[in-house]
Amino acid sequence: MTRSIIVALYAPADRPERFEKALNAGADVVIVDLEDAVAASHKADARAALTDFAAVWEACGANAPAVQVRVNGIGSRSHDADLAAVDALPVAFGVRLPKTQSSEDVDALRAALPGREVHALLESALSIERAFEIACSGVSSIATGEADLRAELGVPAGPEGEAGLAWSRSRIVNAAAAAGLPAPLMAVFAGVADLDGLEASCRAGRALGFAGRTAVHPRQLDVIRRVFTPDATEIARAQSIVDRVRSAAADGTGAFVLEDGTFIDIAMVRAAERVLASTRR
Repeated sequence: MTRSIIVALYAPADRPERFEKALNAGADVVIVDLEDAVAASHKADARAALTDFAAVWEACGANAPAVQVRVNGIGSRSHDADLAAVDALPVAFGVRLPKTQSSEDVDALRAALPGREVHALLESALSIERAFEIACSGVSSIATGEADLRAELGVPAGPEGEAGLAWSRSRIVNAAAAAGLPAPLMAVFAGVADLDGLEASCRAGRALGFAGRTAVHPRQLDVIRRVFTPDATEIARAQSIVDRVRSAAADGTGAFVLEDGTFIDIAMVRAAERVLASTRR
């Protein structure tokens, strides 16, 4: 069964001493970063270390998390060299493309690295406007990169800027759903020590339809997973909806009503099935 993706953890590619810890931190996906987390002078070393990362990942066996490699953006000095390095890695490793501006960007990456999942990061006002176009371009997921987006929109850093990102966040949730993609993961929360702020931001994101979040430090993982994982009450209600529909279908009554008198429609059934699916591995 396809694993539910709730938490993704970034790991700098030029810090091989952290590879094993990142892979065993409990994230569903580890994103090996060649871009923002790596200084320009260390880019070559980071690419060279990818083979070490692959070896550590293979040693984890069946319990290894999924892996994506965030390359440098199209047009950057490191982009072509990054793609060459990724091409030597297991095909199971997806590619995370920062600063995706259009479906043409995705087409170029898919042509260069055929057979790999592509995950597009939308980090500008223009890319947000093109979210549905990008979502329909053959990517496996879309997400926002909010540092650049905040700067372009003039949205303050930190919690006070959360409201200014609400429309852009909703835009990509809607685009992903319209394109038949999984619900997006939220962008990183930069305040590593502010776990209360992280929780509040995650709750706001879940209310908008996000399915999880990326993290920059292992200490953030538990908070993210707790917020985005349905609790016992949600699971019980979802199960009761699914069970009631099955019961009505079995006895031929056609009456889709819960014990508390709530009428059930198709949308509620789909939502309940989504809750139950998110609890499975």
